[in-house]
Amino acid sequence: MDTSATLAKAPAGNLKFVLICVFIDLLGVGLIVPVLPALVGEYAHGREQQALWFGILAAVWALMQFLCMPVIGMASDRLGRRPVLLYSMAGMCAAFLSTALAPNLAWLFLGRVLGGASSASMAVASAYAADVSAPEERAKNFGKVGAAFGLGFICGPVLGGLLGNVGLHLPFYVAAALAAANFVYGAVAVPESLPAERRAPFRLARLNPFAALLRLLRRRDVRGLVAVYTLVSFAQMTLQATFVLYSSFRFGWTPRENGVALCCVGLTSFLVQARLLGPLIRRFGERRLALAGMSSGACAFLLYGLATRGWMLYAIILCNLLSFAVVPTLQGILSKDAAPREQGELMGSLQSIASLGLIVMPLVGTRILGAVGHLPPQDWRIGSSFYLCAAMQAAAILAAWRVLRPGAPATPAAPPPASHRL
Repeated sequence: MDTSATLAKAPAGNLKFVLICVFIDLLGVGLIVPVLPALVGEYAHGREQQALWFGILAAVWALMQFLCMPVIGMASDRLGRRPVLLYSMAGMCAAFLSTALAPNLAWLFLGRVLGGASSASMAVASAYAADVSAPEERAKNFGKVGAAFGLGFICGPVLGGLLGNVGLHLPFYVAAALAAANFVYGAVAVPESLPAERRAPFRLARLNPFAALLRLLRRRDVRGLVAVYTLVSFAQMTLQATFVLYSSFRFGWTPRENGVALCCVGLTSFLVQARLLGPLIRRFGERRLALAGMSSGACAFLLYGLATRGWMLYAIILCNLLSFAVVPTLQGILSKDAAPREQGELMGSLQSIASLGLIVMPLVGTRILGAVGHLPPQDWRIGSSFYLCAAMQAAAILAAWRVLRPGAPATPAAPPPASHRL
């Protein structure tokens, strides 16, 4: 790692600006989460078709994100973080408007294509946080970015659920207005965090999203952690893709009730990542905290599938605090092995892994849910998609034990990159 670059003075920039941008962006995204499955249901026939098409729309969004995210990450390394954030905000506005005007599934499909191609805010915001943070502060500041994400989900789903009860298209108009406001705020208030002397060249050979992942996997020093991150992400993406449909099928929840539950998720995420993550890391260390969080998540997935009453989901969410610390902790560990000019590509590659999970797992999870959705609410098999999540999380724990257990050998230092990595 380039020690001189690491110790260099942080560039001009302020984390609070990008946190506000992420919050507004995710507020708009949160508005549509409890409503989109019901909107798909307006154009589909029966639960199985609703689950199938919702899975397809989730997968195409993730496919576009997977194809575009490495390019977006490298563009932020070459052009700076600010212009890429502005591109994301404008694209999300167009995507929300397309969905708001959708008269059929084809228009919904178009909106998901646009949204996936422009959903860069989290990866670039994480790179922005890395730009303005000392190495020992990165995990905590990644947690703040995650907290802004969670805070958006405190307000967004509740508002979206209330608006969805008025009209299923209304939350998308409001989300488009928020994205437009976010663009104006970013253009006026967000300073650039990556000065010209710390920018990396843009190489056509690195536009291939699979090439970026292959470069990541070739690094023996982080290969085990990448496998852990992948399993954790795949489990979380399955939960994300199926939660609203599951609660609607099993408990008859409306967009309003799903919005309240997702608000609870956002509140818990915000509490952990904004207030508790720093003290938890100091108390337990990154390795122990990641293992404890994954263990908590595995238990939660199993209990989601076994729940027989809607109120049980709230109890599981509130008791699953530590799992919200896993992703920023793993990001912090991985970030320490990347040079300053490589942070954008690193976060883009990690986001691509999550996107790859969202390509595959919604199709798998919603297919499973569609096959069991006709079963009575008390039948344990209706939670089969969550049992799959629990199995993936258990595999992540086993994979993590060698590299993250207390007393494990330190991660070997990475060799100096030939050009740029991650």
